[in-house]
Amino acid sequence: MSLANVFMIVPSPILSALIWIVVLAVLLYLARTPVHRVFLSASRGLYRVLRLSAFSVLRAEKRIADRNREVLLAQGREAAERQIEREFDRVDQTVHRELAGYPELHRRMTEEITAIEEEHKNSQEVPPSPPGWTEAVDAVARIPANGDPMVGNVLDDIRKSLEKAHEKATSEYRRATAERHKLLERMRPHWRSLQQQVSDVDKTINSLLDRSRAIDRQMEEYEETVRGTDRAVRRLSSSTLTQFFISLFVMLIAIGGAIINFNLIARPMAEMVGGTNDLAGFRTADIAAMVIIFVEVSMGLFLMESMRVTRLFPVIGSLSDKQRHRMAWITFTILFALASVEAGLAYMREILMEQEMATQAILSGGAEASAESSADSVRWITTASQMGLGFILPFALVFVAIPLETFVQSLRTVLGIAAMGILRVAAFLLRVLGSGARYAGQLLVDLYDLLIFAPLWVEHRLMERGDGGDGEQGQTPRKRPTSGPKAAKSAGKTETAKEEPA
Repeated sequence: MSLANVFMIVPSPILSALIWIVVLAVLLYLARTPVHRVFLSASRGLYRVLRLSAFSVLRAEKRIADRNREVLLAQGREAAERQIEREFDRVDQTVHRELAGYPELHRRMTEEITAIEEEHKNSQEVPPSPPGWTEAVDAVARIPANGDPMVGNVLDDIRKSLEKAHEKATSEYRRATAERHKLLERMRPHWRSLQQQVSDVDKTINSLLDRSRAIDRQMEEYEETVRGTDRAVRRLSSSTLTQFFISLFVMLIAIGGAIINFNLIARPMAEMVGGTNDLAGFRTADIAAMVIIFVEVSMGLFLMESMRVTRLFPVIGSLSDKQRHRMAWITFTILFALASVEAGLAYMREILMEQEMATQAILSGGAEASAESSADSVRWITTASQMGLGFILPFALVFVAIPLETFVQSLRTVLGIAAMGILRVAAFLLRVLGSGARYAGQLLVDLYDLLIFAPLWVEHRLMERGDGGDGEQGQTPRKRPTSGPKAAKSAGKTETAKEEPA
């Protein structure tokens, strides 16, 4: 007996299908109220779960935002304290370097001023006045001669004496004036020296004023950071993102340099440690070359920490100055030795390439051998370049510690901002899904009623006819049933409307 025969109520398939449709419609109509309740309850439950999940996600996002704010403010305070400390160190160095010799400068300025005053006082001395007897001679010279030749001779002698006295007085005056000019000329170097000293003091004072203004500005930013204002948080967030991308770009450049360094020493390392050995699926020569590069980077980090350029390791920063200097010299010595080893490996690489090319030339014929011999005269340039790169690149990788510190410090904030964005998107999606689940229940109810539209239509017609008959007899129209399919549907809509948030 086939499955089709089981559902055959009458011999006609069409009639059997119609009977089954009617039976199913009646059964679905009878189960309408509990099915509606199931749909609405499931949608309300799913809506509440999704809304609660969205609320939890928003709470987690708020906690991350608060934590990220605390981290930003802590990093901002530390950076501001470091900058202020450096500014005070620079001011202290300026004061000790420029103003430590202020007593000596004051003494020299006093000596210069004293010398200028003396020279100026000497330049004010008047020339000696002509002799006093010239007035008496002048009075005698005014006596009339009255034709007496003796009187004329006397008067002529008096005139000559007066002229000589005048010439002598004029020469004395000119000599005194020249002497004063010489004294004033001797004052010029003193004035220039004094002007230079005053200019140096003015530059030092202006430098200190600029430093003080920078310290005031940094102190204002530090106070804003300590208060935790929104402006400080925005400034620190923008600065952190900028530093993150800049440090990432610099680190990518450093990685490129490390790759070049690896290619320089990988081939000669194969001759030293064996090119056929493998370790964990990698060539031993490649692992040895990477270890050398990592050791160089580590020595660079320790060197920068010893010089207090970076602060990745607080233990190194807490050492005494003598221990840090000793550690700096040790790391520099190791780094210099590794750079020398890399230069030797680069030279060895060039030798290996020459041997390989010579072997190929011998195997291929004499034409290539002659071409190789002509290129030997300029091959030293390539060798020197490779050795120079092998020696310089380890020292260049030392400075990767600076962007690495910035990258590590800003990575926490960037990850926090990214997590906040992801959680906000997740909360939005959960809220959208919750709203969709709430309206999905009503949609399922409407679709369910659509399947049993025929019984519902019959019910509606019967209720209209019953209401019309009661109205004709003068009776009060019957109220809508408080139970049954209609009541369940209206109750579900009411509960859904009540649960809808504002």
